[in-house]
Amino acid sequence: MLPLSRLRSVPIKPLLVPRRLYHGEGVFGHFPPPTKSSIPDYPPSQLENRNVNAALLRYVDNVRRHGHRAAKIDPLDMMARESEVAALDPSRYGLRPDEPMLTEGIVEMPADSVDKEGKAVVRSITTHLQRTYVSSVGYEFMHMNSKGARNWFMDLLERGAATRPIEKDCKRRIWELMARSECLDQFLQAKLPNVKRYGLEGGEAMIPCIDAIFELAAAAGISDAIVCMPHRGRLGFLTELLQFPPERLLSKMKGHPEVPEQVGIVGDVLSHLTASPTLEYGKGDIRVELLPNPSHLEAVNPVAVGLTRATQTLDTAGNSEKPGFNKALCVQVHGDAAFTGQGLVMETLGLSELPHFAVGGSIHILVNNNLGFSTPSSYGRSSMYASDVAKMIGAPVLHVNGDNPEAVIRAASVAFAYRQTFARDIVIDLIVYRRWGHNELDEPAFTQPLMYNAVRTRKSVPQLYETKLIEEDVLSVEDARALRERRKADFEAALHADVVSPKVEKPRHWAKTGFSTDTNAEHAPDTGVEANVLRAIGAASVEIPPNFEPHSRLSRHVKQRKESLESGSGILWATAEALAFGSLMQGGFHVRLSGQDVGRGTFSQRHAMFVDQKDEKIWVPLNAAELGKGKLELVNSSLSEQAVLAFELGMSWHNPDILPIWEAQFGDFNTGAQVIIDTFLSSGEAKWMRQSALTMLLPHGLEGGGPEHSSARIERFLQLTNDPYEPQHEPFSPNMIVANPTTPAQYFHLLRRQMQRNYRKPLIVATPKGMLRAAECTSSLSDFEPGTSFQPVLLEPGSSQSTTPPKRIIFCSGRHYFTLLKARTERNLSAERDVALIRIEQLAPFPFDALREGLSTLGGGGAEDSEWVWAQEEARNQGGGAHVIPRLEALMADMKGQQQGQQGGRNVVRYAGRRESAVPATGVGAWHKAELAPLAAAPFEGL
Repeated sequence: MLPLSRLRSVPIKPLLVPRRLYHGEGVFGHFPPPTKSSIPDYPPSQLENRNVNAALLRYVDNVRRHGHRAAKIDPLDMMARESEVAALDPSRYGLRPDEPMLTEGIVEMPADSVDKEGKAVVRSITTHLQRTYVSSVGYEFMHMNSKGARNWFMDLLERGAATRPIEKDCKRRIWELMARSECLDQFLQAKLPNVKRYGLEGGEAMIPCIDAIFELAAAAGISDAIVCMPHRGRLGFLTELLQFPPERLLSKMKGHPEVPEQVGIVGDVLSHLTASPTLEYGKGDIRVELLPNPSHLEAVNPVAVGLTRATQTLDTAGNSEKPGFNKALCVQVHGDAAFTGQGLVMETLGLSELPHFAVGGSIHILVNNNLGFSTPSSYGRSSMYASDVAKMIGAPVLHVNGDNPEAVIRAASVAFAYRQTFARDIVIDLIVYRRWGHNELDEPAFTQPLMYNAVRTRKSVPQLYETKLIEEDVLSVEDARALRERRKADFEAALHADVVSPKVEKPRHWAKTGFSTDTNAEHAPDTGVEANVLRAIGAASVEIPPNFEPHSRLSRHVKQRKESLESGSGILWATAEALAFGSLMQGGFHVRLSGQDVGRGTFSQRHAMFVDQKDEKIWVPLNAAELGKGKLELVNSSLSEQAVLAFELGMSWHNPDILPIWEAQFGDFNTGAQVIIDTFLSSGEAKWMRQSALTMLLPHGLEGGGPEHSSARIERFLQLTNDPYEPQHEPFSPNMIVANPTTPAQYFHLLRRQMQRNYRKPLIVATPKGMLRAAECTSSLSDFEPGTSFQPVLLEPGSSQSTTPPKRIIFCSGRHYFTLLKARTERNLSAERDVALIRIEQLAPFPFDALREGLSTLGGGGAEDSEWVWAQEEARNQGGGAHVIPRLEALMADMKGQQQGQQGGRNVVRYAGRRESAVPATGVGAWHKAELAPLAAAPFEGL
């Protein structure tokens, strides 16, 4: 390929970023891309020439700016474009073809095109500019804000990067990769014509394009490439570049599993297969990881960026390093319709230069066939190019004709050089065509007859390039035929190979992590910590250095925390969280808390960071305390839910020693990330055997906040769980955990349990809002000490002392418990004789065993004969009711069957809560208040 050493660039010097960064240097995880760059201004002689030859300057700049509009970038020549671009005509600027012009400071010319005085005739200048900017690659870079980046492109391209010859070995490599891809598609079409494979035919240049990037990355010392891509061409990329065994591919196509038979594992479709080989190149090796992806296009993009970030900044133990933008590279492959149609693309681009999300630039490859299924681009986007959305971050775009593989390689080299120089995103708009329909069973001529008349009458890209290389004596007819025959024989042998049972293939860094169904799985580890350690962590969490001036109102926050730890009582939610974070860090775990306003907390409860009132410098006390190898990264994110949550999930995939936490400002803001929750978080282990400890904190509670500030939509998460409806005696692998804890200590143990188990599961936590500082919602230090752990069910103290079971048992979850507790007290009802309140702290997996054990202690047994009520503050079609009630009824039947030998009549758990509603809560304050008394009274009716 084209070595970077030959891509000469102008000297670069730093230029201050024109916007103020909130975080300062020294804050853990604050790794912005390098500052904007510039070059020295033109010296006086060049400035004078630019004024004297202003007409030439205008012409040259307009070719740079508008050349892409006339470039030969469409293989089918069917794009809607202007017939002529007037700005490219030199006569428009009063320039004559034979007129000699001094080019100094205006345009870089080949040495053989200028005389001794540095002059070139306009005709030569025009020819040079046409070859550079109006050929098979159209360059868009003049829209960029950075003058240094614009000048870098001008210098690089005009000095020959746009036209540099490709070496023979490189040409053969290009042809071989494309020919092998075509062989695969043709074989599959012949042998398995009824399988949708989403072949690459028409876009084969994608594979050598990515190969060139990998080779350059390996030579530059980059050790890892994280790749995400959709279905189009994925199988060819896997087998022909990523060394995926053809026999495994064909086995999957014949209906065999790609994952081992294991409890809870279901596998995924053909077009989501993955691989993670180490590729060897002449100047280095590179480990490539192609991520699994759902059928929701572009959803994997921020996941890939998050995993890249983790690879750059963390080692296998979750420890911090300096950001290694040159350690890992993110390559994102897109389809044209999805790139313009999916808002997640914009959200992910928006993260690219943020200090806690930057990865030193992604290389985007837009495989552009100007169609979305059967929708033409004129109906699929409002912009001229599919890549225009990338201009929101000022990314340069290289539009390249996929029928010219050598131009594609040049574009790949330029793209990589830009990424290495500026550590920012760049887009290769690879314009190709789709030989078949959306899939091979489709008839595209139903809707695009003219396009497919053109497609079906032209030779394939590999065949056209093969003919060219034979004419150049780079390739022989015999060699070409031999490769195709050899590849066909390989596929034939793979088709008839014995089916081999797939093995568990754990990702790198996960070798020692088990699964929840393993015989040695630790489901309920002791998560307590010694009191003296907790006091030290708590004190460190609010320690302020000398000469640092926090906001005066925070003194109360600091004082309360210290006093509660000293007294051992009154520990608030935020204190418990700080204790969990600090103790995990002390154990070598890395904690990353991300979301909007998480540093101080939406409800001003956390204050995990302090801002100096004099100069806005940031202080993160837990990091300053140097508790252990682990670090706390506080990420005040952009106002994005889907991209940020997906990014954190990518972070969680890197290794099991990272606890990534995403907090929503209000619980139901998670709905903006529903695709990620559905297709990655809740199903990633079942489909791909990828575990994650990602934790979602969702503020929840109907406190008068209105329809969108009240509910975490607990019911939706519960519906996504694979939770059994009846007590289980068989191995069970829960897909995620849903909890609604009522005490700070319970929250502390939940967070610690995430890391103390020897397997990983996603955790969804409904967190409090108004109860964050409530006196009744506090814990004692003894609740955090060794011998304690998270309790999925909480009974009231002393509830087991009665000799007879209570008349009624009210089951509840979350803050509603405190409402019921107050209502029972007001009614002078006894907890032992009349009404017992049982908190179900973990809604999924449903705690059948813990409930049975707790119920057996009420009144010495017989609790199954009490009246059971499920009480909730949410509407009947929301909250936990639909999940909990049938499981409580199954538990009641099971308990009766165990003790009586039969189930008897129907077991009914009564519902007590709000009626069905189209929204979580009313937005009318008076109506909300009117609902409270009936809501509190309903569970006690009849007593």
